[in-house]
Amino acid sequence: MGFDAEYTHNGYVAFMNVRLPRLSACVFVGAALSASGAAYQGVFHNPMVSPDLLGASSGAAFGACASILLSAPLLVQQASAFLFGLMAVALTLLISSIVSRRENNTTTLVLTGMVVSSLFSAGVSITKLLADTDNQLGEITFWLMGSMAGIRLKSLPILILPVLISVVPLLLFSYQLNVVTFGDEEARMMGINVQGIRLITILCATLATSASVAACGMVGWIGLIIPHLMRFVVGPDFRYLLPASALGGAIFLILVDNITRVFFTVEVSIGILTAIIGAPFFLFLLVKGRDSWL
Repeated sequence: MGFDAEYTHNGYVAFMNVRLPRLSACVFVGAALSASGAAYQGVFHNPMVSPDLLGASSGAAFGACASILLSAPLLVQQASAFLFGLMAVALTLLISSIVSRRENNTTTLVLTGMVVSSLFSAGVSITKLLADTDNQLGEITFWLMGSMAGIRLKSLPILILPVLISVVPLLLFSYQLNVVTFGDEEARMMGINVQGIRLITILCATLATSASVAACGMVGWIGLIIPHLMRFVVGPDFRYLLPASALGGAIFLILVDNITRVFFTVEVSIGILTAIIGAPFFLFLLVKGRDSWL
């Protein structure tokens, strides 16, 4: 009887401290990245857009790497990644506004995002050069590849709260996002505040992306391939596409995370597997649906 009690207690501890946080992280990270990708693709009228377009991922990566370099605790690493992700996008919006003289110029915004991403990527490279090769360099490299291994119950709020705060408004403004996809002039004729909807979408998608990267590192391709796949399933209507993308991203990341733990003798970083699966699958989607995005 004592053995059963001990076994039950150990199982409960493992479930609460490892399984439940990891499953929850997969659900929220997958949903956040996929919904953000769909929203970005709609607001920029470009199916090739991904959630890290404006520098959120690069900024978050620099924040996490810098905190690892300073030997900060896990929660500080996640908070630093989150704040630097938001800072990178704020910098992109500020520079773009100055360059375009406060006019709405999507091309300038995208190009500025590329510049800011390169700047923070250079910062990540500097942290690698300065890192201790025995401990810190390996930790930085493993984090950049993306993994759910470090997720714990106490670190979930810094992921769940920002994701809920950002994804819910995207769902609420899905009709307005539908109208914006037809073009700015048509949207204004229908009484839609195009600049306001675009700003809300960018801020919400950035918040979700930064929170996801802060929680588990760099996980690519989800925000690019899942919205494409869901567009074939439910169509381009964002009232259905956004929730379908969130659900599809959550399911996809759960499956990939289980593959990394079950089918390999050592745990493979989740970012590696999403790239291996995502790249050829995305090429297939492009060939299959290149004439039917909208």
